[in-house]
Amino acid sequence: MAAATTEKMATAGSCNQELFNPIISMGWQYSGILVISHILQILLKPLGQASPIVQILAGFLMGPSGFSRIKYVEDFFIQNYNSGYYEFMALIFRTIIMFLIGLETDFPYLMRNIRRASIIACGSSLACTIFAGAVTFLVFQETASHGSSFIMALMIIITLANAASPIVVRVAADLKFGTSETGKLAISSSLIADAYSVFLLFILSEYKSTSIAKWIFFFFLYFIIVGVVIVINMYLANWLNRRNRNKKYLGNTEIFVLVAILYIAAMALEQLGFSSIIASFLIGSMFPRGGKAARTLLIKLTYPIHNFIFPIYFGNHGFRANITKLKNLRNFMVFSILILSSIGGKIVGTLAACFHLKIPYREGVLLAFMMNLKGHVDILALTISLASDLVSSQNFYDVMIATIIVNTLICGPIVAFMVRRESDIIGYRQIYFESHNPETELRILACVHSPRPVATMLGLVAASRGPREVPITPYLMHLVELPGKKKTNLMYNQREDDELSDEDDYGGNDVVEINDAMDMFTSETGLLVHQIKAVSPFSRMHADVCNTAQDIRASIIVLPFHKHQRIDGKLENGKQGIRTTNQKVLRHAPCSVAILIDRGLTAGCLNPSGSDSLQHIAILFFGGPDDREALGFSKRLGMDHHVNLTIIRFLPSSSRGQISGVNIAHKTDDVLMAISNDEVEKEADSAILADFHSRYVATGQVGYVEKVVENGVDTASALRDMAEMYSLFIVGKDGRGYSILTAGMSDWEECPELGKVGDFLASPEFDISGSVLVVQQYRPSKNDDDDDDGK
Repeated sequence: MAAATTEKMATAGSCNQELFNPIISMGWQYSGILVISHILQILLKPLGQASPIVQILAGFLMGPSGFSRIKYVEDFFIQNYNSGYYEFMALIFRTIIMFLIGLETDFPYLMRNIRRASIIACGSSLACTIFAGAVTFLVFQETASHGSSFIMALMIIITLANAASPIVVRVAADLKFGTSETGKLAISSSLIADAYSVFLLFILSEYKSTSIAKWIFFFFLYFIIVGVVIVINMYLANWLNRRNRNKKYLGNTEIFVLVAILYIAAMALEQLGFSSIIASFLIGSMFPRGGKAARTLLIKLTYPIHNFIFPIYFGNHGFRANITKLKNLRNFMVFSILILSSIGGKIVGTLAACFHLKIPYREGVLLAFMMNLKGHVDILALTISLASDLVSSQNFYDVMIATIIVNTLICGPIVAFMVRRESDIIGYRQIYFESHNPETELRILACVHSPRPVATMLGLVAASRGPREVPITPYLMHLVELPGKKKTNLMYNQREDDELSDEDDYGGNDVVEINDAMDMFTSETGLLVHQIKAVSPFSRMHADVCNTAQDIRASIIVLPFHKHQRIDGKLENGKQGIRTTNQKVLRHAPCSVAILIDRGLTAGCLNPSGSDSLQHIAILFFGGPDDREALGFSKRLGMDHHVNLTIIRFLPSSSRGQISGVNIAHKTDDVLMAISNDEVEKEADSAILADFHSRYVATGQVGYVEKVVENGVDTASALRDMAEMYSLFIVGKDGRGYSILTAGMSDWEECPELGKVGDFLASPEFDISGSVLVVQQYRPSKNDDDDDDGK
């Protein structure tokens, strides 16, 4: 009886051990990786190391190469029956990771640059394929492997050719060059290299199936499943957006349904023998943008993935590496050959592709090391091969895992060093619109404090779009004031009505109105506007704006005026903090800045492109760098067929009868040195106007009018005469110095941050129905000014 009881207890204990111990040990392992990765992040982030490298290092230290060399730790963490749980969790993680990457990817950029990205990906992958073929026989012999040498060649090719897109994306984001041309090209190329590796992975997993018809059927079924999910998401997202019209975000149940569809499709593809990596990316990239569904998914997924899933996913890769196996001389030799082949193949192939594309050498080297970051499809390929016992050599698998992890730990710091060193070519470079090509990408950061100016801001974005083929990347930043501390007995996370608050609640109903305006704009124009929200006190709000502009590499920041229009058409003062923020941004901004005086909600509103109405816009040109910047910015406006653009140049009466534009080709260097600053500015004004005239006015795209005035009084009178003629006036802030054209206009100056003309157009004495855009050119000297009372 006792023996039977003992046997039952032993059986029950064994069942409990099998049921609970893998989950417990896996949970402790993940917790340990999270803790160590966050500690290392604190220590290594000041040194410029990207988070994926730190997280892989954390897992590496936790694994057999580090703490797990201790017998007790090894017995607890490394258990054979855990492998199935690890692979299932890895599948869950990489599916949602690739979906988020697809959701965040600039897919229009990928399509515009598919040729360049494909050449770089193919060049690096082809070179690595050749290198892999050259070393396969040696690796097969030295690791004492048995099985198919073809399968081993496939695994080595996947390992060398793969560029782990999740690591590339995170490294580029952490090192703050993901929005640069080099960063976006690296991300696009890594995604294409991933697709190549996934294709080889399918051959590897279906190697035993020799039926070509079966392969064709599976590929057809693959695209059918992905296509069906994309169509379902399209209709479901639109229906959910309409269903939650008056809400900020979707509910948790609705998000669960969208994620469940993704996982059902991923599991179905995995059962067919396909990896769901590329499918998850495609489903994410094709998900309808610009609505509550996509907005909610980004908010709900970004935090847990960046702070929990990424550290565990990357850390688990590092945990699997065991460099103690490299004590064997043969293993170490194979390891060294694979490392050199990987780095050499990527450098040779990428540089050859960059030479063909005429990409500078230094950028090519950086791209090569970015493409050499590993730890994604290659790990999956080794896992599948090990489970299928296609190559029977534990030495081979140990060496390959160590190669992948050590390779990434080597290349990660090299990339960080090169990014710091090559900041002159990939760093944030300011754009001067007076010399800017209107056919290159424009990145606008439009800021709002409330829904009032959103319509006119979006109208300005639409008008700045230019021709459809010209890229534009607009951002709308909702600035929300963080109230100061109040004397209260409530907890920090409670409001006066005893309800818990959260950062998402800041902004109140304004968020719903802004989101609705954005969704309507996107549906009408097809132009996606990225949304950002910053919650901070007014004293630090300018820093959020400037830092965001630098992160997204904005070409221009558009700020709302601190006054808003009342129903009777008069401008009413808003919060003083808004004005202070504008003044600080004007001094510290890393790019050009414009202030929008919005009168668009009652009359003269800029309509989005797609509207049938014709908008009349005037550029007031008095001279100086700010006016030249305003003229350069307006080049794109003149390309919009819904905009009738007119340049109104103000000239002093002394210039009557003189020819606009000056030919300085015959002036000697000595004469040029003697020209005063005022004459130099006039020469620059005439040169840019002459160029603008030949490109746009002579072709009939833009109108041109000259106004001859005696003084500021005549200028004010001329401005009053055209008050009702235009829906938007564009003018430079200042920079022209003393000018007879504006003499006397500053006698009633109220808002010096607008300049003399801008302040006059915004003054209560000037009855105008159109909005006003005051532009200031980027001024490096202003960034060093610590005075917060600037004008």
